[in-house]
Amino acid sequence: MNKIVFVEDDKDVGELIAAYLGRHDIDVIVESRGDRAEETIAAANPDLVMLDIMLPGKDGMTLCRDLRTRNTWSGPIVLLTSLDSDMNHILSLEMGANDYILKTTPPAVLLARLRLHLRQAGISSQHEEIAPGVSGQKALRFGTLSIDPINRQVTLSDDIVALSTADFDLLWELATHAGTILNRDALLKTLRGVSYDGMDRSIDVAISRLRKKLLDSATEPYRIKTIRNKGYLFAPHAWDAQ
Repeated sequence: MNKIVFVEDDKDVGELIAAYLGRHDIDVIVESRGDRAEETIAAANPDLVMLDIMLPGKDGMTLCRDLRTRNTWSGPIVLLTSLDSDMNHILSLEMGANDYILKTTPPAVLLARLRLHLRQAGISSQHEEIAPGVSGQKALRFGTLSIDPINRQVTLSDDIVALSTADFDLLWELATHAGTILNRDALLKTLRGVSYDGMDRSIDVAISRLRKKLLDSATEPYRIKTIRNKGYLFAPHAWDAQ
């Protein structure tokens, strides 16, 4: 049975979602305050963390950022909020969140997206068929870059690169298709199970964040290239020692 910590100050919402997910083999621990959430997460050691944005003590955005920058939580983080804002959506991804879901989303869709993130993190309920993932694959090496899917570890010039679950999944998808152009729709369908709507910039933000961590050029990227009007391309020969 999977376990989630849900940080939500609205008691009715917390209980409603906890009851629904509980019927689908997901145990939910509800924490009502943002300033107590890190302690609750550390004690519960959940498989996934779900955060509201408007919280007493510490808001969900700040909490997400702190969990990532302090390296206190490396698992999936999902923002579940009533704030339908493109800016908040983009900001949450920049803070290290894996997904941004509106509270108006149908419960079955919420469940499907949570299960998607659990599978991508290599966590599966005993009642689910375990989907094939990167854990059964061999490490990839491109010059000074090494990507180990079993330990989910990336090194560049022998230095460990700290990546979130979402960052690693994006890099793996690009690297396993090295030399091939992947468009936003293909990446979104594989990584988040949704289609590109022509407005979603989450992949662009994630690519920008990944380039920075992999020491690619922000103005003239040569490792993860932008192919105008087509998508992104992982350049397999751009990782050789300079």
